[in-house]
Amino acid sequence: MTTKVAVVGATGRMGRYISGVIEAATDFSLVAKLSSRSELSEMLIADVVVDVTAPSISPSVVEFATSNGKSVLVGTSGWSEDRIQGVKTALLETPDLGVIFIPNFSLGSALATSFAAAAARYFDSIEIIEGHHAGKVDSPSGTAVRTAELMADARSERGPVAAPHVDQRARGEQVAGIPVHSLRMTGIIAQQQVIFGGPGEVLTLDHRTMSQESYEAGILLGLRALPSARGVTVGLDQLIDLSPSGSVENA
Repeated sequence: MTTKVAVVGATGRMGRYISGVIEAATDFSLVAKLSSRSELSEMLIADVVVDVTAPSISPSVVEFATSNGKSVLVGTSGWSEDRIQGVKTALLETPDLGVIFIPNFSLGSALATSFAAAAARYFDSIEIIEGHHAGKVDSPSGTAVRTAELMADARSERGPVAAPHVDQRARGEQVAGIPVHSLRMTGIIAQQQVIFGGPGEVLTLDHRTMSQESYEAGILLGLRALPSARGVTVGLDQLIDLSPSGSVENA
């Protein structure tokens, strides 16, 4: 028996790719492809929903899906912690549903974010440089925001990072107290550098996406986790075993 999937935002760059991944998988069937001209009710024939729309549209998609008994895999970035908290609160009334937010479907990106959170405890000077294609509307990226928030949490006992002159526009936007610099350029798909400075040394964690193929394993991992998901899950790293002897299941 296959899981029936509806993709909202199916005509966009990521939506087209995810639709192809679903169509190629033997355990899923793509039953609805919604564009900006579609009625949200068209998703109701599916078992689960994938949202890859735009930051301004995504909340209404998630609200409609969950209010109609559908769990959602959200690949749209731009979700703030406050908005995600609102989804958590709403799902208290429907404990049998789940919403999985994945800012970046790349397994390498998830690992790099996890490594950054671990390293953040040992450095007081930290900045992020992230880049995406010129058509990406939001900045900083959802991946950069999550990375910064996880690093801030990891170093909560150590205190805020050293970020001088943040009143100057060229110093980037502060996310959880960490400067983030965004590139939006032709020729880039997705990339992120987290740079750590310490006395006499610099550590750089650099992840670059070369093609959309890097997203396939993460898309399938998120989809396969969705039917049993309950409440809110944020980040692909929550779906993989990051212990040294662990493995990626269901990818």
